[in-house]
Formats: sequence, C-alpha cells, structure tokens
Amino acid sequence: MKRFCTSGFFFLSLLCQHFSTLAQAVYQDKPFVQDFSVKYYAEKPNAGLSTMACDRNGVIQVLSSEGLLHPANGYFLSPGTLLPDRTYRPMQTMTIRAVERYDGQLVYLDNRAVLSNAWAGKLFIEHQLPQAKVLACGTDFTFLVSDGKTLHLLKDNKISGKATLPDDELIAMRFQPETNQFWLLGKQSLSTFSLKDQKATKVFTGSGFTSFALTAKGQKVIIGTGDGYIEFDPVSKKQLGHIHQKLPCPEITAIIDINGKLWFGSPKGAFAVRPDGKFDYYNGERWLPGNQVTQIVAGPKNSVLILTTAGLAKIETRAMTLHEKAQFYDAQVRSRHIRNGFNSSLEQMEKGNLATGYLDDSDNDGLWTSMYLAGEIFRYAVTKEKDALQNCRESLDAMERLYSVTPVPGFPARSFERAGFITKLHDSDRWQPSPQSGWDWKSTTSSDEVIGHMFAFGAMAELVDDKGLQRRAITLIDTLMSHIISHDLYLIDFDGKPTMWGKWNPKYVNAFPVNVGDRKLNSSNIIAMLQTAYRFTKKEKYKAKAFELMQKHGYLENLMRPMNIIGKAPEDADEHSKHMSDGWNHSDDEMYFVGYWGLYRYAFNDTLKAKFKQAILDHWEIERPEKEGAWNIFTALTGTKTFDLTEAVWYLQEYPLDLIDWDILNSHRKDLDVLPDNFRKQTTKEVLPPDERPIQRHNGNMFTLDRKRGNGTSEHSAGDIWLLPYWMGRYLGVISAPMNN
Repeated sequence: MKRFCTSGFFFLSLLCQHFSTLAQAVYQDKPFVQDFSVKYYAEKPNAGLSTMACDRNGVIQVLSSEGLLHPANGYFLSPGTLLPDRTYRPMQTMTIRAVERYDGQLVYLDNRAVLSNAWAGKLFIEHQLPQAKVLACGTDFTFLVSDGKTLHLLKDNKISGKATLPDDELIAMRFQPETNQFWLLGKQSLSTFSLKDQKATKVFTGSGFTSFALTAKGQKVIIGTGDGYIEFDPVSKKQLGHIHQKLPCPEITAIIDINGKLWFGSPKGAFAVRPDGKFDYYNGERWLPGNQVTQIVAGPKNSVLILTTAGLAKIETRAMTLHEKAQFYDAQVRSRHIRNGFNSSLEQMEKGNLATGYLDDSDNDGLWTSMYLAGEIFRYAVTKEKDALQNCRESLDAMERLYSVTPVPGFPARSFERAGFITKLHDSDRWQPSPQSGWDWKSTTSSDEVIGHMFAFGAMAELVDDKGLQRRAITLIDTLMSHIISHDLYLIDFDGKPTMWGKWNPKYVNAFPVNVGDRKLNSSNIIAMLQTAYRFTKKEKYKAKAFELMQKHGYLENLMRPMNIIGKAPEDADEHSKHMSDGWNHSDDEMYFVGYWGLYRYAFNDTLKAKFKQAILDHWEIERPEKEGAWNIFTALTGTKTFDLTEAVWYLQEYPLDLIDWDILNSHRKDLDVLPDNFRKQTTKEVLPPDERPIQRHNGNMFTLDRKRGNGTSEHSAGDIWLLPYWMGRYLGVISAPMNN
C-alpha cells in the first residue's frame, strides 16, 4: 500500500526535467515494494484469540481461550488455519495467560510463573499472583507481572518488589530501555514504574484508554482510546496537541511502532501512518480474516502480524518490478480465467477458495477479451514472445467465433456456450440456438462490445507480424463495419431489429440534447471505427461515410464538444435522454478511451488528428481525479508530454495481487474528505489507492468506497484491468523494460 519505488520516481522526475522539450517522460521500472496477505483462520468462531508473539526463528504462537495455537498451511491465496500447538507437551497442561517476546525468545505467563522453553528451560520465576494476566519484559531477565491491580517485579529469579496501581485497572505494560522503567496503562491513567523506586507513579489521566505503545527511542507515548489516539511527551509529562480523531476508525484496539511506522488496530481493520500523515488501510478479507483487530506485532522477514477475533493475517512484502507483477498476473489469467478463449471471471467460489469456482459467461465477454487481447498484442509487439502470440491467436479464435456462431452476417454475439445450459446462464431470455450444432449464442450485442472489437482488431492488424492473424483481423473489421454500414448505422439482431445500444444513425444520435453524453460518445466511436475500417481495408465507403457524418450531420462538432458541458438532460428533453443522463457513466469513459486508439492513430489527416488530440486531452483532464491507469496511458498515445505518468504507475503499483471480490468498507472512515452528491458520483476529494477499494474494471467508478455482496465468491481477471495498461505503456515507450540492477 503506497510503497513507491522512490528511486523509480526520482529517475522519472529527472527525465521529466531533462526531456521536457524533447520527448515524453519514461518510468524506469525498478523494484518497488508490493504487499500481500497470508491469512490463517481460527477453526472455531469463538476461539477467544487474545494475544500473540513471534520469536527469532519465525515461530508464531497465538493465545486463545483454549490454549496456544500456531498457524499452519497458509500461503498467498490459499489460507491456512490456526491449530492447537502441541510442540511442547507440558505446555498443554498449563493455564497460559500471556505470551511475549524477550531477547528474541517466547516467554509465557501462567497462573504460577513466568517461564520459557528457551535458555534450556531454565527461566521459571514464580510470581504469586494467581490471577495474573499482564506481562512485560525488561532487561537482564527482569519481568513485571500484574493481575490488573497489583504489580510484582521479578528479578534474579525472585519477586524483588511489589506495588499497586491506585484507582484504576491496568490493561497493558511496556518497558522503556532508554529510561530503564516500565510504563503502565490503565483504563483512565498512564503511570510509570521505576526499577529504582519500585512504585507506580501516575503521570497522566483521561478516560476510555484501550491500548498504548512507545515510539522508537521512547520519544512519544501513543495512547489509544475509544475515539482516537493521544500523543504524550514522556519527558515533559504533557499531552502533545489535540487528540487525533481523523482516522480510518477512531476506536483504537491496538498500537505498535514497527521500524518507525505506527500501526493501529480497530474494530474495522488495521491502519498504519504514512510519512505524509495519511494512512495505509487494511480492511476486509483481502487483508484480514476478520476486521476486529486485537493485536499487531512485528513478524518474520519484515512481515507484520495482525491478530483478529477471526484469525491471523501476515502482511508480507516483496520487491518486484512492474514487469514481474505482469508475469504474476499473466499466470493468474492463463491458469484460471480463460473460457473458450474468452477473458472471463471466476464465479461462485466458496469463501475465496479458487478451486471451487467456475468460469462464468458475461454480457461483455467480447469486450473484456478485446481488452485482454489488445494487451497481449502490445506485449507481442514489445517482446516478440511466442507465448504472447499464442495467447493472441487463442483469443482471436474466440472473437472470430462470435461472428460465425450467429445466423446474422456481420453480427457478433455477446458470448457463446455449449447447448443445454441456457437456464444456468445470465439473462437466459437473450440466448438463442446457433446454426452450429451443439452451441447457443447470446444476442442483444451492445455498442461497448463493438468498439472493443474494433480496438483489438485494429491493433492486431497493425502490430502483429503474423500475416494470417492480420488477414483474419482485417476480415473481421470489414465484416462488422459492412454490417453496420449496410444497416444504416445500426446493429441488427436476429429479430431484424436494432439492439438497444447498437445505434450510430444520426436520427438516433442527434436526437439527444447536446449536453447528453451519448451524442458525443456515439459520434466519437463511429468515426473511430470508420477510420479503422478504412485504414486496413482501403474501402472508400468507410471514408465517405465518416466524412458524411462529420460534415453533414455534425459528428465532428459532437465529438469535439467539451466534456465539462456533459450533464443532465434539460427538463423538456425526452424520457430516454433523461434516463441516459442521470449521472456520469463510467462505461462511457471506457468506450471513449478504447475508441481513441482508432480515432487518433488512424485519423484521416493531420488536421483531424490535431482536433482529435484536443478532444482526448479535454476528456483526460476531467478524468484526472480518478488516477485511472488505463486512461492516463491511453492519453499518452497522443504524444502529449502531460498525461499523469506518475499516477499511472501509482495505479499499477498499488493494484492488489489478490483480485478476489471481498467485501470492502470505507464509507465509515473519518480520515476521508467526503464530497456532497454530484453528477460525476465522486464520493471523496481524493481517490483511494486500488488496494483499499473494491476490485473494479475500467468501466467502474474509481470513487466507489464499499462492496457488500458475495464476499469471496468471485475473482476478476487481471487481463483487462492491469495487463492492458501495463503493456500499452510498454509499447508506447512510457514504461521501460525491467531494471533489476
């Protein structure tokens, strides 16, 4: 989360300065820190998980209401379990109340003594507090034990001092080596316990204290409460500033300083303070077995262990380049997201179990596959890898069959599936039997499918040096556009009627008020498609139709209309226009940008190309708050020097490796600047990083805060979401090859 490769952005900054008048900036792909979670679930829902510790060997033990547990069999995307720890048989007979780490070893508190299995088992000091429940470790085998009221200091294998915490109930203790004293937190007070005086001295009072931590070198005491956290100066014995409440969740349950970074637990997940004062937020089962956090500690190999009431999460990190991330995602797509050549989602999984899902059909099988196919085309153009070419071939096979599986020449299906399963498919009323025996196909194909097809076919015709694939792509371009031209700019379904959205005819397009997005969108898309068709077929009918639309029917004016005028239809508009303009349509953004490839790259002349660039930059400007990686990279195709490359790389780096659709909650957060309802449906002043929000395709609202359905029942493919913008960036030369040295 937000762990940028500072060296990469340093080089990016230098390149921006040095080449500002010569070329576009290039991100130098050096390793950055990618985080991910390995989860371990409790076997029982009410396991009473209270505390944990990790020793120098990476051994992790969790204290539960039924004894000690340890994590077993957990891997990324394959959760493990917390099982009873039977490693030391005598421990199973003890009533363990706490476990802590001291000098790299595990130390236990039971109802009789402080003990350990390290140091040949010689540590065993009786404490004489039968109800002892809190343990803190000092230096030179000094320990402080408490039952919540009484304190016993253990040193030199005996009780060397006793004290009480007056007028409060002790809940936590920490040792400060710099001052050789213990700090004691009660529910309404903070005290010190001096090894010299051996008494508790109250230094600060308040209410609702829940947890605390000492920062590195003891410079501050951080006190958690039920409504924020307090910073306390241990030298002046005074509170520093006001209580911090603008947090992801101000109800603090755990605090720790790990390598100078403050971590907090809450009933709604965990969060850590970033250098800029904002937060990395870990919510939902993408990161945690449950959101009710009870403790956070440093784990093995620079990991962070987060204990919740439902289990344990180990937040691990790995240095990787964007290219290595692309390789990870490529394996994800190829191993479990290819259905008959389509780029598909995995659905109906059992709580994130990837082995239990099936490949689902979609309204947009053609669109998602077009976007994945385009990414693989760019990959092949850059690398010439045979694997990429084979991926292109297999996806083109699926795309090509969308045209042959229907009885209507030039009309592509939305999807196809083997016969006999219509009742189990989405929108069963839209499925039709195919002339090809044993297959069914989905009708009502939309304009977003069509523009996706044209994008991928055009890229293949231009960039893939396989003559057979080029010919097939050009044939599909001609087949589709001939259908649209011959049917008066409509997409005609099996019933002889235009589909709901497959309409580019001026009577339909220009019936929208000028500020309704579809008038601009459909004009932009059809000109892009006609240009693409002319570029590769050289058939004059496509060029003539495009100029007719631009000159006679105002399509050039339509597509050049500024984005900032797009809004709700006027009161006197027809109901369809009002329905189509009730808010910003992010699917329209996707259709615009995939269409920009053909609009700009295959422009009929330089004059139009300059105009189209202006339209693209105007659109990009209004999209900038979303920091959408794909739209920034698409904008780079115009050659502009300003296209938010830093934000595009941020998107690519911050996207989570886990693409399972877990429930995600952010709307409760107190650290966000929430905006009033607005036409663009922008919920907050700044967009959240991708690993803190729901997984979404490029047609989603990047300002969506929550996801509350089907927790862990589906997994998105990285093919269109991530691989397309990455490989397009590589092809356009704004992202370098990996630089591991």
